[in-house]
Amino acid sequence: MNFFPAISLRLSRQPQWIITIYSAFICFSVYSAAFIIRKAFIAAKYDHMQFAGVDYKVWLVCAQVLGYMMSKFFGIKFIAENQRNNQALLINKLLLISWIALLGFALVPAPYNIVFFFLNGFPLGMIWGLLFSYIEGRRTTELMGALLTSSFIFSSGFAKSAGEWLLKVQHINEQWMPFVIGAVFLSPTLLFTRLLSTIPPPDLEDNSLRSERKPMQTKERKAFLARFLGGLVMVIIAYTMLTILRDFRDNFAPEILSDIGLNGSGIIFAQTEIGTTLLVLAVMGTFIIIRDNRKAFILCHWISVGGLVITLGVTYLFSKGELTGYWWYLLTGVGLYIGYIPFNCIYFERMLATYQISGNVGFIMYLADSFGYLGSMTVSMLKGFGTLHLTWSGFFMSCIYFVGFSGILLIILSLFYFKHKLSTHIATNKT
Repeated sequence: MNFFPAISLRLSRQPQWIITIYSAFICFSVYSAAFIIRKAFIAAKYDHMQFAGVDYKVWLVCAQVLGYMMSKFFGIKFIAENQRNNQALLINKLLLISWIALLGFALVPAPYNIVFFFLNGFPLGMIWGLLFSYIEGRRTTELMGALLTSSFIFSSGFAKSAGEWLLKVQHINEQWMPFVIGAVFLSPTLLFTRLLSTIPPPDLEDNSLRSERKPMQTKERKAFLARFLGGLVMVIIAYTMLTILRDFRDNFAPEILSDIGLNGSGIIFAQTEIGTTLLVLAVMGTFIIIRDNRKAFILCHWISVGGLVITLGVTYLFSKGELTGYWWYLLTGVGLYIGYIPFNCIYFERMLATYQISGNVGFIMYLADSFGYLGSMTVSMLKGFGTLHLTWSGFFMSCIYFVGFSGILLIILSLFYFKHKLSTHIATNKT
């Protein structure tokens, strides 16, 4: 359903760069709001609150991630087979449901309100796949995808800073703060979601440079997995570990910063994540100039390896006292997102284009995300439920060393696997 046909008609006559900026801005705005609704509660520590001997905040994080994870598993089929009809309206409904869940969280006393964070997480988990379907399969997908995925870096920091401001300056109750922030952003976001319907589909040049994007039914999904199973297993394991680190840093940022003596300043969240956003955008935006899909696909592996090297390096320097806590926290974010974002918006886009597969990124991405958030929830439970007796920052650093070295190994092995597959693909096309 197109809510603004006049805008669509006018946009169809515009040059490609205007369509790109317009589409990127709309998607950035919608996903920023979705992430703010999801992450604002992180600013609260919920000190001295426990349930069954476990920190109340750990229960909230695990409940929300459980909902988000189950949404990703559901989305493997739903997003893969979804058509663009009425997607904007569906996104509106999902945002409203997640926001109403926060109202339930505010009204129902603890600990019985924990379940509302599960209800908040499930609908939000569907939004990325629905949004990305508007921008995939285009010659400017990398730029739009980088802006879309960088929105959760920016909005995560902004949500925590805004949440802390409401708590400390406006004295909003910790239970009501997430709902209040959601109320501020929801109204303009409902307009932006309707504007999604005005984004034109990929043109003939897009289809020739990439590959046609269409729903993937069960038979097509099985054929894809059978063809690339070995490489996908390695990539998904590496992506799962990156997701665990990224999510842990995000969900327990106040606790990590408090450990290293950087508590009490809400603005630090916005400062570190805005800086991270700009640096990551500068790296990912360069992919738009690489028209050769094979080169871009191979480069994705090395960019992710580089991100892990940065994360390992700054953590080692911090452990030796040669880097301050502020710069360690900021640069671990830069390294993790440089390692993570290629998989989130570029890697699978270029993979489909390289092997000329008619399908959609949503299927592969939701397959990877399902295991990523399963891992994230498991690690949060291990740390929060008292199985691992380390400080938040100490646990985070231990995870960095493990994920850094094993992730680099897996990504390089997957590169060799896909290079071999590429040689076979080229030889087959020649015969």
